[in-house]
Amino acid sequence: MQQPQPEQLNVSPLAESHCAEALAFLSERPLDNVIMAGFIRDNGVVSAQHRGRFYGYRDAAGALEGVALIGHGMLFDARSEAATKSFARLTRRSPESRLLMGESEQVSRFWHYYAPGGDAPRRLREVFLLQLRRPFGGCEEIEGLRPATPCELNEVATLQSEMIDEETGSDPLSTDREGFLCRCLRRIEQRRTWTWFEGGRIVYKADVVAQTPEAVYVEGVYVNPRERRKGYGRRCLAQMGRQLLGQASAVCLFVDEGNRRAQDFYASVGFAAASRYRIIYF
Repeated sequence: MQQPQPEQLNVSPLAESHCAEALAFLSERPLDNVIMAGFIRDNGVVSAQHRGRFYGYRDAAGALEGVALIGHGMLFDARSEAATKSFARLTRRSPESRLLMGESEQVSRFWHYYAPGGDAPRRLREVFLLQLRRPFGGCEEIEGLRPATPCELNEVATLQSEMIDEETGSDPLSTDREGFLCRCLRRIEQRRTWTWFEGGRIVYKADVVAQTPEAVYVEGVYVNPRERRKGYGRRCLAQMGRQLLGQASAVCLFVDEGNRRAQDFYASVGFAAASRYRIIYF
């Protein structure tokens, strides 16, 4: 029988009793860990909503050196090489994992242990993590910008599914229709899906995926192609930012490193680069 490696003995699932400890660890890097911390604040440490499980890696004294969410998506913060190695090996035994996201350097080290044979990922995205720390007041508000309502679930979910399919090559309405609709509805019920409808169609949409007192993470920013280059997206995002900065110290989101047009758009409302990230699709 194969004996466990020493570093594997230091990694174990986190329980609800570890909630305060995990949040304290994640809060040391509040912008980088907003997604994991936000998930724990919303759902607790152990929840089916995570579509995975939280793990902790401890040093010889029992202090946390790493926290990871391993499941459909893989997120982690490792403060030692041994923690990175353990999380990578654990993820290899998780066949449901579909993507990995983290700081470029951490992800590179993780992939070294995850794919020691040098296998290339199915898809790789180099992105910037942008942050907004000051409200942008240089444009007028949109009166119709508001949280989506449950009766708008179909429109919101269809659009979101199309965006995910374009980004990842996988349509969640086809692969996991019931689960995807439930997740979209839950976010709507949390009043975290921002929309602007005109004439029965969505002009603007964006989702608050995770939120802590330190940061809010936004994704899925969309402007209807027919309404682009009219300043609507800029006005809506600036308006969102002003409201969200009343609840947290920063608003953050990702933008592809090669998408100069999108970078200029976010810069026009005050977003600035915080760090470089890498997203790997398995």
